[in-house]
Amino acid sequence: MSGPEFSTERLDLWRPAARDHEALIDLLADEEVRQHLGSRPTGTVEEFNRLCRNAGSWALFGYGIFTCRARGSDEVLGICGVFHSWRGFGKGLDDTPEIGWIFARKTWGQGIASETARASLAWFDATFPGRRVGCMINDTNLPSLAVAAKLGFVRYDEQVDGDTTLILLERPA
Repeated sequence: MSGPEFSTERLDLWRPAARDHEALIDLLADEEVRQHLGSRPTGTVEEFNRLCRNAGSWALFGYGIFTCRARGSDEVLGICGVFHSWRGFGKGLDDTPEIGWIFARKTWGQGIASETARASLAWFDATFPGRRVGCMINDTNLPSLAVAAKLGFVRYDEQVDGDTTLILLERPA
């Protein structure tokens, strides 16, 4: 792809590409960025696998996570989008579209996640109308729960994963 899929006021949203690998490593190296993502380690291999999962959703289902760059720049500020999920615990998050976002700490508190998630959902809805979208957020991640509420997601269940409680949300079709 020679350009972004689309742009928001502050970001260009690109489909995943091999060039994103180093940026993902840098993005997820920050422990505060990872604090609500579970206890999985990060590094070259994990972020390569994340990149492949992101690209795989696009290849298999026609939608997925976008790499979010500062508008007109190569600087990666995060990832966001609706991807195809299979969490393995049922409860409405197996074989379903799920929205997610991860942004660099320097963007927090600026409305970047809300802006990008709203645009990603609008793109998804225009391309795949009438689909339910799920979302899974750590119960201690209050900023992301606030973003989900702004987007119209409502809690429908929870999943306990070790010492973590995951809030399961949905935006009904």
